Amino acid sequence: MFDASGGGVGGTVLRAKPGTTGKGRPRPGGSGVGFTDEEGRLVLAEQDAQADPVVRAHARSIAAHLSVGKPKLVSGSRRGAGRFASVSYRGGSDDLDLDRTLEAVAEKPIPEDEDIIVRERIRARRSVVLAVDVSGSMKGERVRTAAAAVGALAGELEQDALSVIAFWSDAAILVKLGEPVHPMELLDTILRMPARGLTNVAFPLRLAAEQLAGVPERDARVVLLSDCVHNAGPDPRPFAARVPRLDVLLDTSGEKDVELGRELARIGRGTFHAIRSYLDVAPALSELFRN
Repeated sequence: MFDASGGGVGGTVLRAKPGTTGKGRPRPGGSGVGFTDEEGRLVLAEQDAQADPVVRAHARSIAAHLSVGKPKLVSGSRRGAGRFASVSYRGGSDDLDLDRTLEAVAEKPIPEDEDIIVRERIRARRSVVLAVDVSGSMKGERVRTAAAAVGALAGELEQDALSVIAFWSDAAILVKLGEPVHPMELLDTILRMPARGLTNVAFPLRLAAEQLAGVPERDARVVLLSDCVHNAGPDPRPFAARVPRLDVLLDTSGEKDVELGRELARIGRGTFHAIRSYLDVAPALSELFRN
């Protein structure tokens, strides 16, 4: 597992997990979890890892368009799907909380707007881990789909917590939960990562569960963007059961395993969405965040 941090010319510095000592542990089979004491570097700027300038420009345009945040609410509360609560009137709900309003205006001959109490749904701060499959070839529709996912989630979760994990047979945490997200920089990092042939779906699910440890289950979820062609590492099904919720965006632009994708979503108590092109990403995310 690589913990990516900014810095380093032309690349992302990958730091070993703190606290390891000795020469590190071997990783039988090449797809298991292991750590080393040495600081490594994932070289992203080599010629064969560079994204085509036209592809990069198109991908950045998609992400920029989708990452525009929603207008901020006048109130500091996040309102939408969630639990009902009594709040001061701000021009939204017309569901009057009569008892609380009478209490507020009992000693005021001329009530003000904030003395009117209404019932609205208040949504807590959400915590979401996006796991992006970078195995195989990051080109064509896969690039556009990844760009749409990064941009749409950055816009949807403007005031929430987002973590991003890129994975192949191994995995790299590109953004830790709660860190600032810069969609264009994040997209550039994903596009410049050397694509690997094997896919270990279990690994990002395990890392996502660690990222979400301590977060209330009702406010936490994992969004998996992958073709779900799992060919490295352990069975991902038990790991899907360990995350609070798993929503699967199955990339159908090439080889795919629809059956596994549907099963992971079912086990993870989430939703399944077949993504044929980048145009399907934003509607799918809007739908799953309504649930």
